[in-house]
Amino acid sequence: MDLWHLIVFTKVVEQKSFSKAGNSLRLSQPTVSSHIRDLEAHFNCRLIDRLAKEAVPTQAGRILFRYAARLAALKDEMETALAQFHGKVKGRLLIGGSTIPGTYLLPRVIGAFSAIHPQVTVSLKIGDTMQIVGDIQEGILALGVVGAKVKDRRIFQEILLGDEMVLVVFPEHPWANKARIRLSALRSEPFIMREEGSGTRASIEESLMKNGIRIQDLKVVAEMGSTEAIRQGIKGRMGISILSKIAVEEDLRTNALKSLSVDKLNLKRGVYLTFHRHRTPSPLVEAFSRFLKESLKEAEPV
Repeated sequence: MDLWHLIVFTKVVEQKSFSKAGNSLRLSQPTVSSHIRDLEAHFNCRLIDRLAKEAVPTQAGRILFRYAARLAALKDEMETALAQFHGKVKGRLLIGGSTIPGTYLLPRVIGAFSAIHPQVTVSLKIGDTMQIVGDIQEGILALGVVGAKVKDRRIFQEILLGDEMVLVVFPEHPWANKARIRLSALRSEPFIMREEGSGTRASIEESLMKNGIRIQDLKVVAEMGSTEAIRQGIKGRMGISILSKIAVEEDLRTNALKSLSVDKLNLKRGVYLTFHRHRTPSPLVEAFSRFLKESLKEAEPV
């Protein structure tokens, strides 16, 4: 076993595919399979289940992945530090974003950063807030941008910009032409909620609790794992929901969806740059963080 075997293994798990991992590493699929077999022989257990359409880590594989991903990240950090010593900005940067910043904010910033620093490869993982924070805690991700504050002393967060959430309904809904509704009215309507661990859900729960309403008091008809799924659910007349205005901006412009305010409900929140408090950021992480802040400097403040 060597570090390269572990890097190949992490790629297979991340890409959920032997062929995709081979393409990203410029290896043939048989070579990737050979490296995984070597690892399985070394640890004397199966690490990857070869299912019909996906390569899925076994329980032993999930344990190995946590350590292998940290070692791969440390290798990238080492190469970046040495490149910085020679006056270059290069290397591989692994960052994470929760649904809203990961989908609507980070891609354009990464594109602009990569245009300036073509020798840098930025890998973006999108997950819910707790998934991203968990990977930062494990040392898998160098930094994250998430839509909620977390209560963990190991995590340092710095606000980047403000975000506003709005109540979103389909065009034929009785509230579609209203500017705002009473908070108590939410109890009666079918409501689509994000899954637990989502920054959007955490913000909604906090705002409701301040007004004496629990999630259980709402008529929740579905819990969905992405903002896009909820958008489509509203368009399909399944129910209504509270979403980031950024995520539905185009739908509001074309009148495919309608938005309104809710009395007494504070739906403003922040988008936070997130680090591990006790890990020193690499020069590449510092360079990207500076660029990110500069790019968002003219954004609307919280």
